Parts: sequence; C-alpha cells; structure tokens
Amino acid sequence: MKNYTLVILAAGMGSRYGGTKQLDAVSENGETIMDFSLFDAVKAGFTKIVFIVRKDILEEVKTDFGVKLKGIVDVEYVVQETTNVPGRFKDNARQKPWGTGHALLVAKDVIKENFCVINADDFYGQDAFETIMSFLREADEKTTNFAMVGYPIYNTLSDNGSVSRGETFVDENNKLKQIIERTSITKQADKIAYKTEEGVEATISKDTLVSLNFWGFTPLFLDHLETEFNVFLEENSQELKTEFFLPFVVDSLIQNNQAEVEVLSTDASWMGVTYKEDKDIVVAKVKELIDQSFYPSKLW
Repeated sequence: MKNYTLVILAAGMGSRYGGTKQLDAVSENGETIMDFSLFDAVKAGFTKIVFIVRKDILEEVKTDFGVKLKGIVDVEYVVQETTNVPGRFKDNARQKPWGTGHALLVAKDVIKENFCVINADDFYGQDAFETIMSFLREADEKTTNFAMVGYPIYNTLSDNGSVSRGETFVDENNKLKQIIERTSITKQADKIAYKTEEGVEATISKDTLVSLNFWGFTPLFLDHLETEFNVFLEENSQELKTEFFLPFVVDSLIQNNQAEVEVLSTDASWMGVTYKEDKDIVVAKVKELIDQSFYPSKLW
C-alpha cells in the first residue's frame, strides 16, 4: 500500500488573533480546527502526519495529538526555528519565522512520498481532502505535476479585519498560470478590495479562486523549495520581516516552466480564524456540522 503524507503548518505566531489559534478549541469537546482536518485527512486515506510547530508548543502538540493518533497513522514532529538556515546565513538578527516555504523545508527529511500541505488554522472540509487525495494517488512521484485546491475569495474573508490571499489565474484547462499574493483584502458593501504594492486600492471579483495553502506535491517539490530558499536568503538573509512564502515558489516554478499545477475545485466550505472575533462564527458552524451528523460529537 502506498503512503500519503499530510503536512500541517502549525508554527504560526497568531499575532492578529492574539494567541496560539492552532490549539484553540472550536467544539464542545475541546477539539481544534486541526482535529477536524486530521479527522478528514485520515478518512480520505492519508497514512502519515507531519506537524511543523514552534518549539514552545511542541510538547503540547505531542501530548495531545500523539495520544489521539496513536495506532491510526504515523506521526512526525518538526520544529521550525529561525536558525534552520544554511551555515553561511546564520549570522543574522532574525526573530520572526521565515514563512510557510521555510516551514515546509525544515520537514524535507521526513517527507518521502506524495504529500499535501495545509494551514493548521484553516477548516477546509472533507470534500477538499478527498479531492486532493484523488490527485495524489494518480500523481507520478518523479514529476513536477502538482495541484492546489482553490476556494472562491468571497467565502474566505473576515468581517473583523483584512486578510491576505493568493489570487490565482487559471487557463482553460484549469492549470495555474500565475499566483499573486494580495494583501489588505476587505469585504466592503458592494465590492471586495485590496491594496496594491503601491498602496492603491483595487477590486477583485467575488468568484475569483484563491489559494489557502492547500497544496498537493510530489517529493521533487522539496528540492526546488530548497534551491529557491537559498536564492531568497542571498537577497534577504539580513531582513527582519521579509518572509519566504510557498506560493512564491510555486509561481516561480510555473513562470520558469519547471512545474505544472492543476487547480482543483471543491464543494467544501472554508472556515478560518484570522481574528479572535472570527472564532464565534466557526464554533457555531462546527456545532451545526456536528448536529447534522457530518462529524461525530467526539472525533477521537
């Protein structure tokens, strides 16, 4: 039987949320968004889980999820630290994590098979995991044919502040042509607006598909990721805040004709907690899903 790995990016600081949102309960039984993603992933057929965490939450994650997942799937824990860089770049004053691309790279040695990457604080839905698993089962491990599950931007915004999303541009065959990070996106009365790099307000269609870091990769992606990170550090090793994001690497590979990325659609509804005020909405929706028997009242 082939193995499939789920990589969970759980090392975020949660600065806008005001705490460690990846460990905050959203159900009456104390389950987190991560619990629901894990439940969906196991049901879809994933056989290994890799948690990428900060050092200060490592033991809590091990204690909690180690018990829940014992005997169900293999589990690995990897710590993302600012010092996880090649030796010639270690002389820096960096305090902030290097970003999602770096987070995945620190797990390179424990990922041996086709894999999916997700954010710990995004609720993606069962259909999304089944959709990406269908792709991973068919994907040749020795190619750079990747996939991304996209969500309509309108359903991924917060009523409590701005968010950042990767806007996708897709050809007639649902292949990703370009992905551009949009920042300061807000839902306004009659439009969705964001700020350009020049600080000018622009609008975006509510049906535009965006990336929420739900990726399907073959192991070859990790080699490209390592190469791109070294290029990034050559220019940014002394920067204190500039981050190395996964979508930047994907887009670079596409523009250089080194990869092909299929954009997959899903019937699942996304939920997330960018701000503390978002939590009540997620809690209510989770309760509704449990009441409608989409999930058992106790996951584990």
